[in-house]
Amino acid sequence: MNAPRRRPGTDSEEVTDTAAEALASDRDPTGTPIHRGWAPLGGRHRWIEPFVLAVLATGRGQAHGYAITGELEAIGITGGPVDIGQVYRTLRDLEQAGHVTSTWSNEPSGPQRREYALTAAGHAALDEWAAVMKERARLIGEFEARYLDVVTERRMG
Repeated sequence: MNAPRRRPGTDSEEVTDTAAEALASDRDPTGTPIHRGWAPLGGRHRWIEPFVLAVLATGRGQAHGYAITGELEAIGITGGPVDIGQVYRTLRDLEQAGHVTSTWSNEPSGPQRREYALTAAGHAALDEWAAVMKERARLIGEFEARYLDVVTERRMG
């Protein structure tokens, strides 16, 4: 095991390779731990997955696609309207992965809707995404600090 190393910009938090292991869903061909949403240049459609999971977790336990889309638009995760097709593709992928289940609503009036709910695996995936998002936030903070150093130096120098 590698020796712990300090996180840049902190005096107390330490990070080890074990921390990276906790975020890993899989390993690349060289054995390096990876997460399905970690690739910096990964497909943008993966960005919606953690938000769909979070909306389902914070709702009344289940929701239909249009309600999820409305929540995503309220959060403002895109520069405009959320693509409903992308939401349903994400829900289908999550269902195939065992992270959500779906059932037809039994509303006495109006059209039937597919109601989606998180499974135990979905809650675990949400926990994993939370760790990934925390690391992304740390990296954004690192970028911002370095950028501000450069800008301040350039303007003062």
